[in-house]
Amino acid sequence: MRFLFIILVAASLFACSNNMKENIHFADNIVVAHRGAWKAEQLPENSIASLKHAIELKCTGSEFDVHMTADSILVIYHDAHYNDLLIKESTYEELAKFKLSNGEALPTLRNYILAGMENNTTTGLVCEIKPNKDKEYNLKMTDKVLALVKELKAESYIHSYISFGYDILLRIIELDPKAQTQYLNGTKTPQQLKDDGISGLDYHLKVFKKNPEWIKSAKELGLTLNAWTVNSQEDLDWLIANEFDYITTNEPELLFDRVKVSPVSNGYSLVWSDEFNYKGKPDSSKWTYDYGFIANQEKQYYTDSLKNARVEGGHLIIEAHKEDVANKDFQNKDLENTWAAYKTKDKVATYSSARIKTEGLAEWKYGRIEARAKLPKGLGMWPAIWMLSESRKELGWPESGEIDIMEHVGYDNDTIHGTIHTKAYNHTIGTEKGKTIFIENPNDEFHVFAIEWTPEKIDFMLDDVVYNHIENEHKTTAEWPFDQKFYLILNVAVGGGWGGQKGIDDSIFPQQMVVDYVRVYQEKK
Repeated sequence: MRFLFIILVAASLFACSNNMKENIHFADNIVVAHRGAWKAEQLPENSIASLKHAIELKCTGSEFDVHMTADSILVIYHDAHYNDLLIKESTYEELAKFKLSNGEALPTLRNYILAGMENNTTTGLVCEIKPNKDKEYNLKMTDKVLALVKELKAESYIHSYISFGYDILLRIIELDPKAQTQYLNGTKTPQQLKDDGISGLDYHLKVFKKNPEWIKSAKELGLTLNAWTVNSQEDLDWLIANEFDYITTNEPELLFDRVKVSPVSNGYSLVWSDEFNYKGKPDSSKWTYDYGFIANQEKQYYTDSLKNARVEGGHLIIEAHKEDVANKDFQNKDLENTWAAYKTKDKVATYSSARIKTEGLAEWKYGRIEARAKLPKGLGMWPAIWMLSESRKELGWPESGEIDIMEHVGYDNDTIHGTIHTKAYNHTIGTEKGKTIFIENPNDEFHVFAIEWTPEKIDFMLDDVVYNHIENEHKTTAEWPFDQKFYLILNVAVGGGWGGQKGIDDSIFPQQMVVDYVRVYQEKK
């Protein structure tokens, strides 16, 4: 009987040991829970409970912070002080008197790793070693971290080591050349990291927005890309669009949701964008201008003035003003007796605005084209996000085709229009193919206006809701001229044949269309 009991206990211990040493394959996603998945469940940050919840969510990684006590115990906590005690100068016994908010003791690294090895086949441990000014202390702590990982045979569970201390990362590489390392401080170029054997960049979002070329460089050098700590939907979407390897977030559930709806997860790659993370005129390598009176009997005069088109605060602003502008086409005899004769009649235009376009700089055949914007408000306004064909000058309009991703008129403020124009389907003969959708608060809140365009169809979307579906009838180019490249146009018109149908309210000016970003995706090859 005693012999049987010993065998059962041994079997139990063996099963437990095997369970903790299961082969781990990090989940195929980009989600790294920052200090564990704590926020939605209101758990303490850096607690074992938040780690276990990250494992339940199947995040690819769960980040945590390591300090060393005065008696050389490695503990998990973010700040240098715990309950007003400086961790470096306090013993673990002194610190452990204070519990976390859920009743847990302050976790030691040993207990934390053991918890991360239990019933976990998907979530790697992202170990941040917190540096201080004492280099010898940093190296001693680093040595103890790696020794403990080796003692617990936990190497396969360590997703990566990260630190603001460059000396710490170099020490890790010295001790374990196979370890994955990421630098947090944002002061090193991808090439510098590569030269020093660091595996990747884990920088604050603002570093990547300031140095967007580092994204491409890191990919070319084979370095991993991570950004911390990103919580807003807009920023998450930008990182997903740029195909970061990982994103560290306090909102893992939101990140999972954004990944599901991202174009990148649906077979697209980002091929062109303007995030407007600069100041001044729109980027001349991406945008050019139209000038003067253009079409539709509109009242605005298009300029390239900063007053009418500028980038500030991370947004493109296209702004219409009530002001007098000299008309370069006044009494232009070359335009008399043409459809453009209206341009010659007024010596002075009474409104100014801007119309920018990618013509001659960037054009695309098929893809997902989207812009996130807030729209101007008031009687007489007519903003648009739309596309014309590269063959427009050769074939003329409407034979060459037009895709109106978004049109809006001020007298119908809660309605968005998505339309195509072709030789067979256009508004001059009343056959245009357009539909509308209700939009809530278009003037004060950003919305995403998009199309998904393939050889077979064009879908028009507002905030990812399809409201107009145009199918290729496979007849002639009169019905479907959309198998060629088109360029993008953004403008704010005033008045005109549609926008001015119910007049213009001069008391509303100036009025802006504010654009957060423009992105173009195409199917991955």
